[in-house]
Amino acid sequence: MFDNIRSDFRAHGRDWGAQGFWVMIVYRFGQWRYTVRPKPLRRLCSLTYKILFKLVQIVTGIELPCEAIVGRNFVIDHFGGIIVSGYARFGDNCRIRNGVVVGLRRIEEPSAPVIGNNVDIGAGAKLLGPIKIGDNSIIGANAVVLVDVPENSIATGVPAIIKPRRSSSLDLHDH
Repeated sequence: MFDNIRSDFRAHGRDWGAQGFWVMIVYRFGQWRYTVRPKPLRRLCSLTYKILFKLVQIVTGIELPCEAIVGRNFVIDHFGGIIVSGYARFGDNCRIRNGVVVGLRRIEEPSAPVIGNNVDIGAGAKLLGPIKIGDNSIIGANAVVLVDVPENSIATGVPAIIKPRRSSSLDLHDH
């Protein structure tokens, strides 16, 4: 847990005030609590997690349940309106911004996106349903992604149009 938190701290620019970092501390604690023995102590940790989860959700406007799988160096840029399903999965070095929803397409179908490594998700983007987002992809601001995105691609628009990503020093990921 502490190695991940140190990594998250570095990924958030070593900024104790970064609200995304606060969310990651609570997330990592929530994951760690499942390893606690004996059971009464784990229950106390679970109660603590639930209180911290709700507090950080209210204060930051970011919902990242510990049931979601999040890789290393996950960065939450900007405040608020971020909802991640507990069914979602993220690889390493991903970045999401305000207004992003990564979740279910239908309540009856409990499956959410699986996101690869080095994926950059723009403000207001919606990724819904049982889709896969390939490594090194960029999801544009306000894109609505309902289909798989191959690796090294850019998805923009409503519904999203997917294009191959061009290598460039001016790429969105380099900001």
